[in-house]
Amino acid sequence: MEWHIKCDAKEISRYVFCPGDQQRAKKIAEHFDSSSLVTESRGYLVFSGKYKGVHMTVCGTGMGGPAVAIGLEELAHMGADTFIRVGSCGVFQEGQKPGDIIVASGTVRAGGTCNAYLPPIYPAVPTFAVLRALIEASEELNIPVTVGVGVAGDAFYAPPDNAESEQMKAAGLVSIEMESDTLFIVGLLRHWRTGALFTSDGTPSVTKPDWGEKDFRRGELDSIKVALHAMWKIAQEDRKK
Repeated sequence: MEWHIKCDAKEISRYVFCPGDQQRAKKIAEHFDSSSLVTESRGYLVFSGKYKGVHMTVCGTGMGGPAVAIGLEELAHMGADTFIRVGSCGVFQEGQKPGDIIVASGTVRAGGTCNAYLPPIYPAVPTFAVLRALIEASEELNIPVTVGVGVAGDAFYAPPDNAESEQMKAAGLVSIEMESDTLFIVGLLRHWRTGALFTSDGTPSVTKPDWGEKDFRRGELDSIKVALHAMWKIAQEDRKK
């Protein structure tokens, strides 16, 4: 029995979606052909079920690198080895809108948790096969995505470093969130497959409450569809091996 995710290992699939938002975890599970609640413990909300005949699991981890790292480690102890983060993000580039979907090709490491796994010089990148599956899934579903490098940190309300942000924006930075750096680095060290996609909640110039929630929810649904199809494709390739 794990310390935080308390369940029978038989209930956990090797294929896991790991959104931060527990409500998004429920939405993903609703797309399964059949699903059941596995556990709700210490902030981790876990469902398992079948999607197009493939056993899959979704775990709402909560926010930030520490929670993601603990969740991944414990799920992997129970047999998981393939993780796709289905998240939300802020964006940097003009023209990026609420509801746009970003697939991460790499992440600037601005968080602290992953430094306990690998030194900061080591790049945070997804597994190429998962990245490719996400891009192919978006193309097959005719759902447009942006593929690019983002940044992930663990201090949501920290004062911004405007000079550094502008420098990275000029280099093409497309997203900001809180978990993918940890996801990628822990996956690299442990030899798990990882990938991530995010739904944009708008550019820095967009202010709440008039921020485009309807478009965001549409994009969130599309990102779930892309993630599910990508994971199913990965499972089909695994069956051939």
